[in-house]
Formats: sequence, C-alpha cells, structure tokens
Amino acid sequence: MRPVVVKVGGSTLGSHDTAMEDVAHLQRSGVPVIVVHGGGNAATEWLKLHGVTSEFVNGLRVTGPEAIDVVTAVFAGLVNKQLVAQLLALGARAAGVSGVDGATIATRRIDDRLGFVGQVERVDMTLVEALLGAGFLPVIAPLGFLADAPAQVMNVNADTIAGEVAVAAGAAQLVFLTDVPGVKDEKGEWVARLSPESAAGLLAAGVAAGGMAPKLEACLRAASAGVRACIIDGREPHALRAAIEEAPAVRGTTIAT
Repeated sequence: MRPVVVKVGGSTLGSHDTAMEDVAHLQRSGVPVIVVHGGGNAATEWLKLHGVTSEFVNGLRVTGPEAIDVVTAVFAGLVNKQLVAQLLALGARAAGVSGVDGATIATRRIDDRLGFVGQVERVDMTLVEALLGAGFLPVIAPLGFLADAPAQVMNVNADTIAGEVAVAAGAAQLVFLTDVPGVKDEKGEWVARLSPESAAGLLAAGVAAGGMAPKLEACLRAASAGVRACIIDGREPHALRAAIEEAPAVRGTTIAT
C-alpha cells in the first residue's frame, strides 16, 4: 500500500487534539503513514531563552552557529519526542528520526545570509522504508545535513521536506495540516480544488505568499509525481481522517490533475 505523508505544522502543534488520534487510527487500520513536523514557534521560544534573536529572510529563519544548536535540540529532541510519546500513548508504533539520521535528507546551503539553512538536494528513503517495513510510523524532524560536509546539521523547511519525502516514497497522498481553511484565489476566496497550473499561477502572481508558498510549492512537487496533495484546516476535529476519506465536509484545498 502506498503511504500517506502528513505534515503537522508549528502553527497547529498543540492547538488541536485529533490530528495524532487520526494518524494513530490510520496506522492501526493498516495504512502506512509518515509524519513530518515543524515546530517553529517552539524554536523561537527556546532561542529567546538562550538569548538568540530570531531573524527571517524571505520567510526562512536565519540559523547561525548559536541558533543551529538550539534548533537541532528543539526539533529533533523536544518536539519530535513529544509527538512520538503522544502517538505511542494512542496505540501507534512510532519512531522519531530527523533528516540527518540514515543520511535521509542531503542539502546544499541556500544563502550565506541564512547560515545553516539547507535546500533539499536528495532524499534517501532507506531508513524510512526500513521503519515502515518493520511496522513503525516514522516521525521526521525538519533537519538535514550538508551534502559536502556530513558533520554539519542543517535547518530545512519542513514543508519542503514533506513534499520531497512524498515524492521519494511514492505516496498516495500528501496532507498539510494548517491553521487556515486552505488556499485563497485572486479574489481572496477559499478554493476547494486547484489544478497544478492554477496553483503555479497563484505562486507566480504572489497571491500565495508567506507560509503558504512553500506548502503550495511542495504540493506542486508532489502532484507532478502523481501524489494527491491537499492543504486542510488542522483545527477541525478529525480533519485528517476526513481528508484521507475524501469527505466533502473537510475545509481545505486539493491540488491534483
């Protein structure tokens, strides 16, 4: 069975109580699931506690030598293990990893101004597939390693990782859980379905901007590989199950051919 990739965003982590229930339900039902998580809000809080100011360039967090240590600890440690513990308590067999583990996410440096922020260069699914094959639910923290210097951990946009993992896994579906009811069109109205061409047009026109841009770009990447992608309101009770079952009541936007 082709897996389902679920991206849980930092904006919705902790603001709802059904997403992980739905993930655990899917796994118990025999659906292979891969979770990719963010955690930007938690990283900001911990950076502040360590006296590190959070700066952003084009929506990406500037991650210098001091910040990368805190970001690594928060993403691969605190947030990742909290999610794994929650899934275990719900009866799922979950295992937390990051993109560094198993050389899963190799990156290149995006811009010297951003410090240790990486763009995905290649994905190696060996570890993730081994976990799935053993009956585990991989929970992936948004970190990678610098391809030409594996000793360096890199901060990577979690939306981008979700899209690349969905493609590499040959996923049936990619679901983004967010804190908005989908994507808006040029008129500012929520759209239930977008063709890849229409989605690309919203990006080119700057209509889809800010945090929505990398989500839509990831959806386009997935759709090009035949993956059904959707961006849904993760605050709605059991929104994930509704999206997987293609229930008409779910609030969100589907990007597919």
